[in-house]
Amino acid sequence: MSDLLHVHLPWRMVDQTLPFLLERGLQPEIAFRGPELDEVSPKELERVASRLASAGLAITVHGPFHDLNPGALEPLVSEVTRSRFDQTLEAAGRLGASLVVLHPGYDRWKYGGQDHLWLEQNLRFWPSLLERAAALACPVALENIFETRPQPLVDLLEAIDSPWLGHCFDTGHWNLFADTPLPDWFAALGRRTIHMHLHDNRGDRDEHLPVGEGSIDFGEVFRLIAEITVPPRMTLEAHDRPSLLRSLAAVAPFLAP
Repeated sequence: MSDLLHVHLPWRMVDQTLPFLLERGLQPEIAFRGPELDEVSPKELERVASRLASAGLAITVHGPFHDLNPGALEPLVSEVTRSRFDQTLEAAGRLGASLVVLHPGYDRWKYGGQDHLWLEQNLRFWPSLLERAAALACPVALENIFETRPQPLVDLLEAIDSPWLGHCFDTGHWNLFADTPLPDWFAALGRRTIHMHLHDNRGDRDEHLPVGEGSIDFGEVFRLIAEITVPPRMTLEAHDRPSLLRSLAAVAPFLAP
């Protein structure tokens, strides 16, 4: 399997799942909830990092996202978001992670057509965090959630224009919320895409189905991935082992040399 491929692994399930990943040679994307970052010790993180590094397996990290927004206009929400993102980068550093996925917090309904308010706050929010990401050699990828079109993310990434901030394209969220065709999304954000989340749905809820079991055309997805100059890392966001095994089988032909 490609060394660019990772699989979703909640931190709370690390101990029970790690033996399976090591046996299969699967690289995790370790997902943290906010309170877990308050409780986890450096020793725990370094123990997991050591076991994976010994097997030659890389790690990516997914930060907490509930109620967080780097574009928040409310100062207290912005403060909490910064704290959680700081904790995420700290954990990523202890794990030796190669990339961190964070949510951008954008929702067009919140800003009433005044997207510039969200953008201006982001431009104040990110510089110090990206300095830390650079020091860790760990880029940050912003994942599309409720975006109906790529422009808000394009505006943010182009305004900051940092090699340490890129895009994580989530196939399931695109299928649910976007009204932009795949080729147009990739035309806008392909060169900024450094990571992918691969999961499927039927367009009516965030089912996290195995790849190929919903309505997404993954043949087209992988054709567009192949056009990106620097191939992105990608994570199978399966939420149980049978779904993961089916997704692994589904993507294998696309990742074959």
